[in-house]
This record gives sequence, structure tokens and C-alpha cells, in this order.
Amino acid sequence: MQSVIRKDGEPFESLLRRFNRKVQQSGNLTTARKRQYFEKDLSKREEREIAIRKKARKEQKARQQLIRGY
Repeated sequence: MQSVIRKDGEPFESLLRRFNRKVQQSGNLTTARKRQYFEKDLSKREEREIAIRKKARKEQKARQQLIRGY
């Protein structure tokens, strides 16, 4: 459980922003969302294939950004 302590004279928006940042950095929210629904375990072959596709997609996106000049 993440918690933040309000500083003297700190506005609520600032407190909420610090809390949200802490939650994001902890990774608890993403873990909870992943576990929200049951998923069958993947075989090693399937995991490897997904990782290869993900890496190829990432490299292609990087190449396109280089071409565009970003």
C-alpha cells in the first residue's frame, strides 16, 4: 500500500500527483490489472514467438522515427 504525507501548505492537487507517481513507480497497479482476469500459462515457444514479434515491432517503429527525423 502506497502512502504520502501532506506537507505544510501543500495543495491537494500536488499531493494527488505525488501519490499517483508513487503508485505508478511501484508497479502495483499494472500487476493488479494483469491479475484481474485469469490467463493460461504460455509455453516457452509461444513466449519466445511473442518476444520476437514485440522486438521486431519496436525496431520497426524506431526505424520509422529515424526516417521521419524525430
